[in-house]
Amino acid sequence: MMSNLFNYADPNSLVSRLRLRRSQVLRQLIADVTAVKGDCRVLDVGGESSYWMSIFGPDWLHANRVHVTLLNHTDEYVGKPDPELFAVVIADGCALPYRDHMFDLTHSNSVIEHVGDGPRQRRFAEEFRRVGSRYYLQTPARCFPLEPHVRFPWFQYLPSAARVWLFQHLSLGSYPRVSRERAEHFDRELQLLTRRRLRNLFPDAALRRERLFGLTKSYMVVGRN
Repeated sequence: MMSNLFNYADPNSLVSRLRLRRSQVLRQLIADVTAVKGDCRVLDVGGESSYWMSIFGPDWLHANRVHVTLLNHTDEYVGKPDPELFAVVIADGCALPYRDHMFDLTHSNSVIEHVGDGPRQRRFAEEFRRVGSRYYLQTPARCFPLEPHVRFPWFQYLPSAARVWLFQHLSLGSYPRVSRERAEHFDRELQLLTRRRLRNLFPDAALRRERLFGLTKSYMVVGRN
């Protein structure tokens, strides 16, 4: 039952329905750009084509002349997306290989919390803002009781040693049990952000909360340059 709640492949699961609800902000951003330019060039940092196909579908993307560049540090999860809608680029999200404002919209969904420590998160935010005329970023809220990646209550507040032990000895969410070296990597890489931290990284943006059961589950940052 718990796995069905967190199954993005199931359009009726809780996470899929929440993602669809959040996407209304993104849909309006794209529609606004298309209304002015006739098309919309999107850079999705850390994205996958399945996200766009499940939320918007090919017909809507074609009708709004959306082209998405999927930028990832690996091609492990990219697959073979439709080349009319998607391009695939392998690069570091903290050092984007593009000139200023090259894209109409930069997009990121649950990625900034995976890039590492504070300095890398800042570089990610700076690059993310630099290459897009507008931007949309979503990230889970650190204050939400259930850590969304490992699905373990208050995991984000545990000492590092305890988190590493759990990664080694339990299957957590989408994470299998791993070696100590790999567990330490996961621990360093997974750093949820607070509202204050996001405000510091995106000082000129509108910051919206997504709530679940009255609690802040995630944040959306929307801005333009």
